[in-house]
Amino acid sequence: MDAKRVSAFAVIAILSLSLLILSAEADDGKTDVKKVKGKKLCRKKEWECNTWSEFCCNETISDVFQVYQFENLFSKRNTPVAHAVGFWDYQSFIIAANIYEPLGFGTTGGKQMQMKEIAAFLGHVGSKTTCGYGVATGGPLAWGLCYNREMSPSQSYCDDFYKFEFPCAPGAEYYGRGALPIYWNYNYGAAGKALKVDLLNHPEYIEQNATLAFQAAIWKWITPVKKGQPSAHDVFVGNWKPTKNDTLAKRVPGFGATMNLLYGDLTCGKGDIDPMNNIVSHYLYYLDLLGVGREQAGPHDVLTCAEQGLFNPPDSPAAVASSSS
Repeated sequence: MDAKRVSAFAVIAILSLSLLILSAEADDGKTDVKKVKGKKLCRKKEWECNTWSEFCCNETISDVFQVYQFENLFSKRNTPVAHAVGFWDYQSFIIAANIYEPLGFGTTGGKQMQMKEIAAFLGHVGSKTTCGYGVATGGPLAWGLCYNREMSPSQSYCDDFYKFEFPCAPGAEYYGRGALPIYWNYNYGAAGKALKVDLLNHPEYIEQNATLAFQAAIWKWITPVKKGQPSAHDVFVGNWKPTKNDTLAKRVPGFGATMNLLYGDLTCGKGDIDPMNNIVSHYLYYLDLLGVGREQAGPHDVLTCAEQGLFNPPDSPAAVASSSS
């Protein structure tokens, strides 16, 4: 047998072995697998994560986070004194999350990182929608998703500075709505543009549809505030590498940086203030309830943004959208 024929057989053998490996990886009957330019991509055969993506090779959110866990996190949301009884549910969250799972939301890394990101995202949600207080039944951290809208708006949140790009619709009020509440016409406009829903003319859609409310919140979580910056998702799961300037400003990957990006000077760079501590407390509480454990949250400088310099100082355009959305 000549060298060329041996070489051809070797190539065929390698290709056959590769196909067998791929078949074995997909042998659960639920996942299709292929390689594109050396990268493994997967697509689930069921409704969740059914787009080709490297992240869909991992477990899906519904694999690691189930109905009973959602109910544990938000156990008081449907009590009679809550303000959004019957609105929020697990199904709405999972349907909303499905859009972003192929992009890595809740599907990045191993199971522990997946659970940590779910706890982190929902920790923000819980703290921003809570009606809990110190002596509330079940404790102050059990009352997330109590609201789906701002109860007593002090204004209509229409900013004419954006009248050409995101003009305020007649009669529309852009007060806080949603899982990570949206405020102001320009933030409704940007979210609506991304979600392909006319939120500028119909901001009320967010308080009428829980799936849409969760979609808007997850979009905010995975989308950078401005070009060249990481998203909250990026800084949490490790996609972001700090620059020298970030290091000098004490900005490090972790939960603290998510607050820095989402809320700016309302929460960060002011020491251990209550608004920051409330968000952190929800995250730690959720880590415990999900069985991950708060010890996995990291040291104080990773967990908080108490001493961090701001990604977007108050006088920057991005800070307007970040801190008031």
